[in-house]
This record gives sequence, structure tokens and C-alpha cells, in this order.
Amino acid sequence: MEMPSSETRKLTFDEFQTDKFLHHAAEQAHARNYKDFLIVDVDSHHYENESYKDVFSYIEDPVIKRAALESVERPGRSTLLNSQVGYQDINGRITRQRLRKIEKTTDAEHRDITMTKRWMNAMGVDYACLFPTPMLFLGLHPQPHVEVALCNAYNRWLCERVLAAEPRLVSMLYIPFNDPEAAYQTVKEFGGKKGVCGFMVTSPRYKPVHDNAYMKTYALLEEMGLPLSFHAAYNWSDQALAMTNRFISVHALGFMWFNMIHMANWVTNGLCERFPKLKVMWIESGLTWAYAMMQRFDHSYMMRTSECPQLKRKPSEYMREMYYATQPMEMPEDKSILEATFKMLNAETQLVWSSDYPHWDFDLPSVIYDLPFLSEQGKRNILGANAAKLFNLDTTKIVKEIPDIHPALKRA
Repeated sequence: MEMPSSETRKLTFDEFQTDKFLHHAAEQAHARNYKDFLIVDVDSHHYENESYKDVFSYIEDPVIKRAALESVERPGRSTLLNSQVGYQDINGRITRQRLRKIEKTTDAEHRDITMTKRWMNAMGVDYACLFPTPMLFLGLHPQPHVEVALCNAYNRWLCERVLAAEPRLVSMLYIPFNDPEAAYQTVKEFGGKKGVCGFMVTSPRYKPVHDNAYMKTYALLEEMGLPLSFHAAYNWSDQALAMTNRFISVHALGFMWFNMIHMANWVTNGLCERFPKLKVMWIESGLTWAYAMMQRFDHSYMMRTSECPQLKRKPSEYMREMYYATQPMEMPEDKSILEATFKMLNAETQLVWSSDYPHWDFDLPSVIYDLPFLSEQGKRNILGANAAKLFNLDTTKIVKEIPDIHPALKRA
């Protein structure tokens, strides 16, 4: 087979820019006139492993710092982080991830800022809440002090290098939940930083959320008016999920499993009553699990109310006051089923849109905008207004950067 010339290869590589990958998203943004909508993405990601050398330079412990920086020179992911068996990259069928390294940016701002704003502009997004990617599995690390060191380094790096420089980017910072005292100190240190709109617990872990050691952290979050989120992921090594033999199974179940456990403990142990003003959000689990738990736990509660003496209402009533991120939107052919799910979750006030970009199963704003049973105000609430209220965003200072003719629409 004849190899393409260097000039042909260069032109081909130019097509791998983020805005070119997302030209259909840009077409949707223009066709639906998102300029008139406030759109806040409560769950998007960057690949912090592309900046490990900078992130690890923020580690304070000299021994861990030395090990981390040396690991950057070795191939593959840092050996300090747990690796996860799975097929999130779907084996090259989507080239977006592996070709990121050849995408061109300038030195005018941090590369992560440039790359993030490109997909935001293509989709019509005003604000994006940014989360890490490999670090979502850090809660499974066998050494809590390593989780704390990496968490603090990442949070400081993100605050100084990204959030401080770009007002359209915010984050619910990582909490090192395996060390309750470190979790508390993390909220104290970073709670007032620019762009910090809350804190996030990575759900794959085995610490019960109702442990008394966490109560002062919840109280501090409530006092500061900052929400707490549980960001789902999977652990194929979990004793239950280890029985599955396909990634489709562990993906479908795993992203619900840990959030279901944490939700059960949160509600049945009366944390909603103990911290009534603390806003809690559940991310990247979809919606069907919450619907099912409401019915299941109400049924059980009515037969065994003595086991939940702190509760003054049914479990579902507390769950309806929590926040839920949309992604992944489970879309049944019969939209009346989805409409019932929205009704159960009080979607018009409690549901917030998320893309989960750039992961392989990300959603566009159209998954909400195109729903026939939502009112226009309902769409505005879910796509942006609910999150703006939750994060206390100043939306008067943001101007959506969608040009009249988006670069992604230009055909070569």
C-alpha cells in the first residue's frame, strides 16, 4: 500500500482538531440557537495524566514526590495510580483520545484551558465543571497517604494553573476520602479558592459515608454553602462485579453500584436530617437507578421504620431533594418512561445536564433540548439554571463564545 506523503499526512492531522471532531455538535448548537440558553456542564473531564510532571511537582512529601516524578519517565500510566482493566478507549475505534497529543495549541494559556474551551464552544457550553480522569480510581489505592499527597498536589495545580486563569472553568475538587482528617483539611484549604464550586468524592471506595469521622467535613461544607458530589466509576475487582466477563456488564452496573451503596447509607443513616442544608449531587450514574431505589427503599422503610429512627419522611422524599447529573441519559424508545423518571426526580429543579466529554459515551445538550415533554423553562433549568444556582455562578460576566460561523462548520 502506498504511504501518504508528508503533506497529505499533515493535512490529515489537521482534521483531528477538537472542533473538527465536534462539527455535528456545533451544527446542533447553531440550529437550536443555544446562544439564548445558559448551558452549564456539571461533569466534564480532562486528562490530568498529560500534565503529571507539573502536577507531581506540587507534591510536598519528598519521598512520594521523587517516586512520582520518576514514574513519569516510565512508559504507561504512573505506577502510583491504580490501573483499571476496561475498554473506555474502545480499542481505537474512536481516535479522539490517542490523537490529542498532535492537536495544536499556543502558549497563550494552559493547554487544558484551550482544549476544553474548544469543545465547550462547539457544544454551546458557557461553564464547565472539570474533573480528572485516571484519578477517579484513586480511592482504591491501598495507601491512603499516597491518595492524600496526589489529591493535594492535583488540587493545588488545578487551582493555580487552570481555574485561576479561566472564569468559564470551575471544579468540585477531589476529596481524599480514605483519610477523614485529610478530607476535612482539604475543604478548609481549598473551599474559598477561585473556581471551586464544591467538592467531589470518587465513588469506587470502601469507606462508609455515615462514619462519624466524616461528620465535621459535612458540617463544614454545609456551613460554607458548598455542595458535595459523588462521582461514579467502576471497579471490576469488586467481589460482586468480578463475576461479570464483559466490560459492557461492568460499565452498565458498576457506574450505578457504588453510588447506590453510598446513597443507601446516606439516607438510611439520617444524614439528610442531620445536614438539611447540605446539597448533595450524584454524577455519571444516569437516572434509572435513583428511580428504582426510591420505590424499593420506600417499600422496605414502611415495613421497618424502626431501623431508621432519624428519618421523619420516606426515603424517596429526601432523594427528590438531591441533585442528579443527566449523563448517561438512558433513552427508552417509549418517552413516557423517561418522563415518569423525570417526574420522580423533580427534574425541573433537581436535574443538571452533564456531557461527560471527552469520554466515549458523552452526551450533547440536545439530549435535554429535544425532549418533547419538557417545557422551555424546564429545558433552561436543566441545561443551566439549576447548576448555576447550585454552584452560585455569576452568569452576568460570561459571554458565550459561539461565532456566527463556527470554525467546525468549515469544510476543507
